[in-house]
Amino acid sequence: MDQTLPPEREIELAIGGMSCASCVARVEKVLQRVPGVHDVAVNLATEQALVKAAPGVSLDALREAVEKAGYTARLAAGSRPDGSRREALELLAAILLSLPVVLAMWLPVAAWAQLACAGLVQFWLGARFYRAGFAALRAGTGNMDLLVALGTSAAFGLSLWNQFTAAPLYYESSVAVITLVRLGKYLEGRAKREAARAVLGLRRLRPERAHLAGGGEIAVSALRPGDEILIRPGERVPVDGTVREGEGSVDESPVTGEALPQPRGPGAKLLAGTLNLDGVLRLAVTAPPGESFLDRMARLIDQAQAAKPRVQRLADRVSAWFVPVVVGLALLTFLGWMLHGASFAPALIAAVSVLVIACPCALGLATPAAILAGTGAAARSGILFRDPDALEAAAKADVMVFDKTGTLTTGAPRLVVVKPLGDLGEARLRAIAAALAAADTHPLSLALRQEGASPAANFKSLPGKGVEGMVDGQLYRLGSARLIPAAPEQADSLTWSYLADARGAPLGAFGFADTPRPGAAEAVGRLRAAGVEPLLLTGDRRAAAKALADELGISRVIAEATPERKREVIETLRREGRKVAMLGDGINDAAALAAADAGMAMGQGADVAIEAAAISLLRPDPRLAPAALDLARRTWRILREGLFWALIYNALGIPAAACGLLSPAIAGGAMAASSLCVLGNAMRLRYWKAQ
Repeated sequence: MDQTLPPEREIELAIGGMSCASCVARVEKVLQRVPGVHDVAVNLATEQALVKAAPGVSLDALREAVEKAGYTARLAAGSRPDGSRREALELLAAILLSLPVVLAMWLPVAAWAQLACAGLVQFWLGARFYRAGFAALRAGTGNMDLLVALGTSAAFGLSLWNQFTAAPLYYESSVAVITLVRLGKYLEGRAKREAARAVLGLRRLRPERAHLAGGGEIAVSALRPGDEILIRPGERVPVDGTVREGEGSVDESPVTGEALPQPRGPGAKLLAGTLNLDGVLRLAVTAPPGESFLDRMARLIDQAQAAKPRVQRLADRVSAWFVPVVVGLALLTFLGWMLHGASFAPALIAAVSVLVIACPCALGLATPAAILAGTGAAARSGILFRDPDALEAAAKADVMVFDKTGTLTTGAPRLVVVKPLGDLGEARLRAIAAALAAADTHPLSLALRQEGASPAANFKSLPGKGVEGMVDGQLYRLGSARLIPAAPEQADSLTWSYLADARGAPLGAFGFADTPRPGAAEAVGRLRAAGVEPLLLTGDRRAAAKALADELGISRVIAEATPERKREVIETLRREGRKVAMLGDGINDAAALAAADAGMAMGQGADVAIEAAAISLLRPDPRLAPAALDLARRTWRILREGLFWALIYNALGIPAAACGLLSPAIAGGAMAASSLCVLGNAMRLRYWKAQ
């Protein structure tokens, strides 16, 4: 019976049986042929496929297409069998059976014993190469398994023939290749599992059950918004929610990377996966199952690791014709040796060496291994990259545009002065402003709120300008000088907001002071040291913006900018050839963040800003901005190094094998070593931490 998938456009499949970049290209090709599939990205390092498809596409159709190509497929959300123990036991058997055959090169070992050991290695422990290679051949393509199967079969067949003609035996060539390739794949699998622990660790942070506030327990999957639960000391928070009662310290480091415990009390938001250190907290659930911040974070990492940058698409196109070309080179090698007077055995061994050393494993692993390690390291430090293109853009950024309020400043301005500009007294001005601010989320509005103030009627937000609404039957406007053109100019460095009547006549002015965030000056200094120009782009008054810029060491300032103006500035910089990163946190920044090459949304910012940004910083620390650029540069450098060495390895290895300089055993070891080198280079990113 056909199992129809839920109407999500993105489907994550776990793919089994892939061994090299050619497998990736094959799986992508067969999935793209399924009617209704729009796009496919297969990742060799995570062994997953991200399929974008129409709602009616069924899991059975996708699975059938993959299985016909010789691989397996299941929903990635389901449990995946861990075959590492079996792989380890089979690897041990391969080593033990290969020893007598290899030792026969120096010690006397009976031919029948060599045949018995080599036969078990070839047809039992090497059966996987025959199965996968035959499936690829049947599908009209080639892969690493086909090259190994062809090469080892040729060496084994030659040795078997020679055993009956009293000629030299070459069993060590076949058993060494199979054993070394299996050793490389086993170590490769361990490295990939280690790299994937960042995402697995995130998902394991959430407990399975929760304590209901009214008594009893409930499965976390059954909780709904509005339910109330208790979080006891030492327990992890199972869902996103708002604290109703209780106070305590919460360790948020597993989710946001924040090192110090944070005090949380009534009204505070808690994130799933964080740890309650002390106190009993009564929590009101705010996110449905599967939609917590932790869930969204894990999905973003999955998508970033599954998607492909442009450079990997080129590598995949190369690998699609790589195997047929290698088979052709092996045939030419054999013929060349025969034409130059060599006997059959040396010519065949040289051809086998070419087949074995040319496997495109490293080429397929270079990019996904770097992306996997880089995005995992970023997540541990509180940085989320939406996709590999965001990594590339951040790596190339040469200018960092900062918003001011809530980004470089604390976003908690203090009201320091109220100036009446009409007939209303200070108390009345404060009351009207509090009513207008009650329904607004701007940091200046938060400073104007008064407990018990009733929200204004017919409230309307005017992005980049201010708000308006009815208070006691009268229309008032509250905002910057862009909203109140008749407002008098202020000469100091405070941030000013003005209250006006329906005709725009100023009634009062409110002066606010904000303080730079801890680490803001350090962030600017790190950017300069990295060769990235900082630029302050704000809707605030020029005097206030210039004062902050001077304090932090930013020489270029663009002030009094509307959201449209911010976007235009970003687009102008890009037209000038600059690679632009931008850090912002508010609704006013959304358009500019979307226009930037690498938009960064500050933690705790507006949802629309986070949605528009390609990079999310999970805590409000400006130092994460230069850290994100640093990690992106390191990741991209390692990615390029992996591709370079994978190509150089084949460029040097194939001619050496064709000239008889490498035996099949050495070629097999070199092929396995190339993949491990690429993975090992990428795994260096695991030790990166945001400073």
